[in-house]
Amino acid sequence: MRNRVAPGLAVIVGAFTLFIALTLLAQQDKYSLKVPGGLAFSEFRGYESWQVISVSHNGDKLAVILGNPAMIDAFKAGIPGNGKPFPDGAKMAKIHWTAIKAETYPGPPTVPGALHDVDFMVKDSKKFADSGGWGYAEFEHDEASNSYRPGNSDDKPPQENNAKCGAACHTIAQKRDYVFTEYGAR
Repeated sequence: MRNRVAPGLAVIVGAFTLFIALTLLAQQDKYSLKVPGGLAFSEFRGYESWQVISVSHNGDKLAVILGNPAMIDAFKAGIPGNGKPFPDGAKMAKIHWTAIKAETYPGPPTVPGALHDVDFMVKDSKKFADSGGWGYAEFEHDEASNSYRPGNSDDKPPQENNAKCGAACHTIAQKRDYVFTEYGAR
């Protein structure tokens, strides 16, 4: 009896191990993505733990704007209000979620729902001289597959799908070194 159980158990364990391995391989590595002709997700590795610069609520979306240490230091030094530009290497990430009402909480407050997209900006005055010194990227998130893809012209708002995709919108903030975000008082 023992001899018949062991091979069957080995087949089950082997099949389960194969299933787990294939599942792990199928999961997307977001850091392998790149905007065609532009920024890579990997250039912003660790953005999830950057400091909060600000938050925003625009109709059906909630967002948190994060900054790497160079960006936070620049804001603390008074940039852009002091008229100086952000230093090369300053980076921002903006994470958008669908806004939902938490009906079971007092208020009820508006809270993050499904992840919508992640936007990035990096200051590199040489590489992006023709877009105010900033490079941009936008990665749409698909909730069903928990995966990302570079933004494109079918998205809302449409993305030009290159590292200058945000330049047109940000020209109205040219006097603020193309940055809309205010660093909130603490």
